[in-house]
Amino acid sequence: MTIRRARPDRVQHFRPRMHCLKKLEAVVVEMQSGVKGSEQKLNVTTIPHVITGKDIIAWITNKMKSTTEESEAFGTMLVAYGYIYPLQNHRKLVMCNDSSLYRFQTPYFWPTQKWVAVDSDYAIYLAKRNIRKKGMLEPYEQAHYNHLHEWLNHKWDFIVMQATEQYKAYWIVNKPPRRTHSAMHNGLELLIDPNSDEVCNPCRDSSVLSSSVCAGSLLQKIPFDTYRRMNLFYQQAIMSSKVKSSVSLGALNKYVATYKNHDPFLAPCLPSNPWLTDNDTYWTLNMRQVEVPTKMRVERWSFSLFELLSDLRGRDDFKVFLKKEFSGENLAFWEAAEELKWGTASSMTSKAETIFKTFLAPGAPRWINIDGRTMGLTVKGLDHPHRYVLEAAQTHVFLLMKKDTFFRYLKSPVYKEIQKKALNPEPHNF
Repeated sequence: MTIRRARPDRVQHFRPRMHCLKKLEAVVVEMQSGVKGSEQKLNVTTIPHVITGKDIIAWITNKMKSTTEESEAFGTMLVAYGYIYPLQNHRKLVMCNDSSLYRFQTPYFWPTQKWVAVDSDYAIYLAKRNIRKKGMLEPYEQAHYNHLHEWLNHKWDFIVMQATEQYKAYWIVNKPPRRTHSAMHNGLELLIDPNSDEVCNPCRDSSVLSSSVCAGSLLQKIPFDTYRRMNLFYQQAIMSSKVKSSVSLGALNKYVATYKNHDPFLAPCLPSNPWLTDNDTYWTLNMRQVEVPTKMRVERWSFSLFELLSDLRGRDDFKVFLKKEFSGENLAFWEAAEELKWGTASSMTSKAETIFKTFLAPGAPRWINIDGRTMGLTVKGLDHPHRYVLEAAQTHVFLLMKKDTFFRYLKSPVYKEIQKKALNPEPHNF
C-alpha cells in the first residue's frame, strides 16, 4: 500500500497539531462512556458495541451545546481521522444523522500512536479478501492488489500462505478435517483391526488406533466390510439420545440429593471417622464380606443395580433372591464376563471356552436368553477371544436384570429382611 506524504509546508494546513489530537481523543474517551452501544446483527454476523449516527450527533449537541450542523461536522472529522468508522459504507467517511451504524476504533490505531500501515499487512488483508470473494475484488482493491503483487513479488508466496492459514484458522481449530484422529470423535471400541492392511504403516508404527481410516490408508484398497462397520458406527452415533439441559440439570440435582448422606465430605462416618478418632469400628462394620451390613450400606443398594453388584455383600444377597426365583444364570454370566475382562491373559482362552460351554452353547446347563444377533456376534467373537468379547452380551444381560429382576428384588422379602437386620451404629462421644 502506497502512503502519500503531504508536503512539509502544507502539513499544518491538512493535519491538526498533536495537542489538538489529544483533545479529540479525550472527547472520544468521554463519548465511549456516554454513548451506549448495543449488539447488532448485520447480514449473518453479530457485531457487538454498535452505535448509531443520530446517537453520536445527539451526544455532541448536548455536550458541546452546539447546533446540529456543527455536531455533524465535528462527527465527520472524528470519522475522517479514524476515531469512529462506519460499518456499512466504508467509502463514505462522513457522520450521518440517522440510523447508520458505527463503531469506535481501537486506541492502538489512533493517530497519536503513530501507527504506520505495513505494506505486507495490507497485502495479506487483500489476499484474504481475494480468497473470500473468489477473485471479485472492488476496482480500487484490485488496483492495490496488483500493485502490491508486483512490488512484493519476492515474498508473495509467503503472503499468500499467511492469508490462507489465517482464513482457514477458524475451521482448522473448530472443525477438524475428516478422518482426523481425535479423542472427541472416536469411541473406545476399535472397529478396525490395527494389524490389517486398512491401517497404514505410519499409524501402525505409532500405535495410532481409530474408528476411522487414516489419511495414508486412503491410497490402499478398503474392503466393503470396513465401510459397513463404519456406517454402523456412525448410525449409532447419530441415533444416540439427546438430552435437554433442563432435564440434565434435573438429573444432576436428583443424583446429588440421593447421594448427599453417603458422601464422606458432606456426612459424618458412623460411629466415627477412624482417621480422626483412632477407632476402627467403621472399617469393621463395612468390610467387603460381613454377616450383617449397616443400614446406610443396604440403602445404597437400592440406588441402582450397579451399586448393588459393586458391593460383594449386596451381590450375595441378590444371589439368594435369584436362587429362590430359579433365575441365577444371568448374574452368573455377568460375573463370568467380569472375571474374563479383569483376569489374567494366560487364562483367557480357557475361561472363554468354559463360558461358552456353560452359558452359550446349544443345550448348555445354564443357557442365557439373549437375542439372536447378540448371540451370533458373541459366539463368533469367541473364536478369537479377548477381554471385551462378551461386552455386548454382558450389557444385554445387565439391562435385563435392571429392568425386571432388580425392582422385584427391592420389593421381595429378602431385601426387606436384610433391612430389618441391618445395623445402625450410634455416633461415638469422645
